[in-house]
Amino acid sequence: MKQQRRASSGFTLVELLVVIAIIGILVGLLLPAVQAAREAARRMSCSNNFKQIGLALHNYHAAYKQLPIHGSGTGIGLQNNRWWRQGNDSSHECVSALVGLTPFIEQQALWEKIANPSTETVTGAAPPGNTGLTNPNRWPAMGPNPRNYSRNPGYVPWSTEIPTLRCPSDPGVGLPALGRTNYAVSKGDSTSPWDNSFKTGDLRPGSSWAARAHRSVSRGVFETRRATKFRDILDGLANTIAMGEILTDLGTRDVRAAASWDGGGAGQAVNDNPSYCKNIDNEISKEKPTTWCASGEAGCNVPQRLTSDSFDSRGACWANFRGHTTQAYTILPPNREVCVGQWVDAPGTMPPSSNHQGGAHVLMSDGAVVFMTDSVEAGDSTAGGVRLGRPGPRAPGSKSPYGLWGALGTKASKEVIEEQLNQ
Repeated sequence: MKQQRRASSGFTLVELLVVIAIIGILVGLLLPAVQAAREAARRMSCSNNFKQIGLALHNYHAAYKQLPIHGSGTGIGLQNNRWWRQGNDSSHECVSALVGLTPFIEQQALWEKIANPSTETVTGAAPPGNTGLTNPNRWPAMGPNPRNYSRNPGYVPWSTEIPTLRCPSDPGVGLPALGRTNYAVSKGDSTSPWDNSFKTGDLRPGSSWAARAHRSVSRGVFETRRATKFRDILDGLANTIAMGEILTDLGTRDVRAAASWDGGGAGQAVNDNPSYCKNIDNEISKEKPTTWCASGEAGCNVPQRLTSDSFDSRGACWANFRGHTTQAYTILPPNREVCVGQWVDAPGTMPPSSNHQGGAHVLMSDGAVVFMTDSVEAGDSTAGGVRLGRPGPRAPGSKSPYGLWGALGTKASKEVIEEQLNQ
C-alpha cells in the first residue's frame, strides 16, 4: 500500500518576503500618523499649560489689583550700586513676572523658599559669604540677582524646573541653562532700549525725559519695573497679547533661540530696522536658513556675538527678567530671528517661537490661548518702531507699523481688531 504524502502547510520564502514587505509599507504609512498624533498631544499639553498661566494672571490680578511686575524683587543691596552687577545680597529688581505667579500655579512651596531666607544650595555647599546674612550664611529673601548670579553653590529656586512653564515640544533640559521656561511676557512692538530707562542704574526714579521715553516705547501689557492693571489695557483684553510661547536655546545657532548681539554695532539700528540682522548685516546662513552663519561660510556675515549656551540665553532661566530670557515682542512674526541691539538686557526682535508646525501659541489678556501662525499679517518688518522724538506715524501713541501682529501687542494704541482670533 502506497503511503500518501502530507500537503505542506508552511509559507514559501517568496510569501514571507511579500508579507514582510507589506508590513514594512504599513509601518511606513502609520509612523508619520503616530508622530503627528504625538505632536498633537504635546501641543495640546503646551496650550493647557498656557491656560493655567492665564488663570494665574487673573487670580493674581484679583488678589493684588495689578499684574505681576516684570523686573521686581529687592533693591540694590550692600555690594554695589548698579542693578546690572552681580549681587548675592539682593535681587536688584531683576526678577521676572513669572516669580510672582508661583503661588498661583501650584508652586506655593517654591514661593515660600523664595520669599524667605534659606541655606539650601544646588551643590550642597554653604551659601556665599557676601549675602548680607551670616552666622550661618543664608540667601536673602527674594534670592540673589538672577541676571548674573553664580551657579556655584547655586540658589535652588532659580535652578528649579517648573512643569507648568515647560512645553513638551521643546526638548531643552538642564545645563548650561538653569530652570527653563517656554512662556515669556509680552512687551509690545518696540525694541528701543528706553524700555529700561524708567529707573536709573541704582534703581532711583529716572529723569522726566527718561520717564517720557520709557512711556513712549512701553506699549505692551508688561512694562519693565512698572505695574500694569487690566484697566490700562484700553484696546480690550480679548484683543491684546499678554504672553507668548518661546523656544529655549539648545546651542544649535537656531535663529529663533540664539540671539545675534552686535553690541554697539547694531544698537538702535535694530529699533530703526527690525530686520537688521537678516537684511542689512546678512547674518543668516544661506545653506541652512534656520541658523546663523558659521565661521568660514561664504555669502554671509558671522554674528559678532551669539548669546547662547548660557543661563541668560533664550528661555534659560524662568526667574530672570532679561529681554532675551523671558520677554517676547510683536514686531517680527512668530519663528523669525532674534536680533538684539546694544546689550543683552535691552529689547530686541524676540518674537514668539515653537517647534509646532507653522506657528506658536500666544496668551491673550482675557485668558484665551490662540495659535498664531507664522503668516500673520505683520506690516513692514523694516519699519522703525514708535518712540519719543519720531515724527508723524512713528510718534508716541501711534498705531503699530507691524500690522495686525503689532496691533495685538499694544495695549492702548486704539487699533481696531476685526479678526476672530479664536475661530
